Amino acid sequence: MDSGIRKVGFAMTDLNPQRREFSPSIRHLKVFESVAHQHGFRRASEECHLSQPAVTQAIAKLEEQMGVALLERRASGSYLNEFGVIFHRRTQRLFEQIELALIELGVPNVPVPVSRVTGRISRSQIRSLISIVENGSFAQAARALGVSQTSLQRAARDLERTLRMPLYTQTASGIMATPAAAEFARKIKLALREIEWGIDEVEAARGNIGGEIVIGAMLLAGSVVLASVINEFVSIYPNANVRILNGNADDMLRYLRAGDVDIVIGLLREAESDDLVHESLADTPYVVVARHGHPLAKKQQITLDDLADYDWVIGTPGASRRTRFEKLFDGRRRPHARIATCSQSTIRSLLAQSDRLTLLTSYELMYEEDALTAVPFGPIEPVPSIGLTMRENWLPTQLQASFIDLIQKRIVGSLTPTKALKKSAAPVGERGKGTVVPIKIAAVK
Repeated sequence: MDSGIRKVGFAMTDLNPQRREFSPSIRHLKVFESVAHQHGFRRASEECHLSQPAVTQAIAKLEEQMGVALLERRASGSYLNEFGVIFHRRTQRLFEQIELALIELGVPNVPVPVSRVTGRISRSQIRSLISIVENGSFAQAARALGVSQTSLQRAARDLERTLRMPLYTQTASGIMATPAAAEFARKIKLALREIEWGIDEVEAARGNIGGEIVIGAMLLAGSVVLASVINEFVSIYPNANVRILNGNADDMLRYLRAGDVDIVIGLLREAESDDLVHESLADTPYVVVARHGHPLAKKQQITLDDLADYDWVIGTPGASRRTRFEKLFDGRRRPHARIATCSQSTIRSLLAQSDRLTLLTSYELMYEEDALTAVPFGPIEPVPSIGLTMRENWLPTQLQASFIDLIQKRIVGSLTPTKALKKSAAPVGERGKGTVVPIKIAAVK
């Protein structure tokens, strides 16, 4: 069978045309989970309330889609093989997250236990709910999915009956998902990523290390970090697809919570919730930056009044640079700041052709030293850290873990010169095939 597999339907479409489409049925996954737990088809059929031929057919279909056997059949029963163990870990996480999402939604545990409700949810029902939430209305969701509104409404109402919970409400602009349903959709979408990652791990165990990693890069700082490692990463993993989304901190953290990105790189924010964890890579203090030959570069001591005499380029609203600029001049005479941008190329051009000033981190400045320089002002407190933000309880795949490992090795300090970074780089060996490398992550207190 074709060794390359990939899935579409719940999340992102793979960029590799050689990989097959694979949209696993939640019910088939539930049957697999039961067979793995019960070590047999007959006991699984009793637990799932299905006939034994139906269980056999579900497992056969799943293994056909995976392109690999997941179970070893013996006289004493059916047991997970090497690939089954890898995939089963992800299906366990899938159903744990779905059950928790159902409980938090308020789905009653009687007369049907929540654990059994998970096996009654269909892919079309989940796809419909997610599309309604993301597109804002039934009409737009139907267009996005390429189905009729009648079909979409049928799937939406079937899900309500399955969960015994109202998920939609009538508003002035039409029928929309309730806030609780929107949060449920987010959690289910994130849970379904476990199956994508499980398939990638099975492929890695077969020697096909690839898949897709989606990186959220905060404007400026995040892009600079990526620029220093991305070429090396894709050379190590030539079959991997890398997708990079750029945006401000609020956007990136929202995408991370929704499962649209795997990891976010950039300046770390103070811990605001328990669902995200942060790993600091290096302290990177803010410095006031100007062009080479700027009048302030010749002064030995610079005051805030000196800085206020010049026009500034500041960050967009919500950006860390914007917040730090506003705190720097809080209660003092403020400079003119009519240009707001987080485009590093725009900042470079604006400063290189004028006497404007801006704030950059020391790490960002490392990549602009040919055109820009720090003026003698500071220190600017507090000192931010550049690092990684991840979901709490996230289990990275081999590809994701290797990317984190590479980032950790390359970002060795906030003031390390670019040439020293390249000089100190050592090849990163591949991890053991079919394993997930544990990443030690500690939440910022």
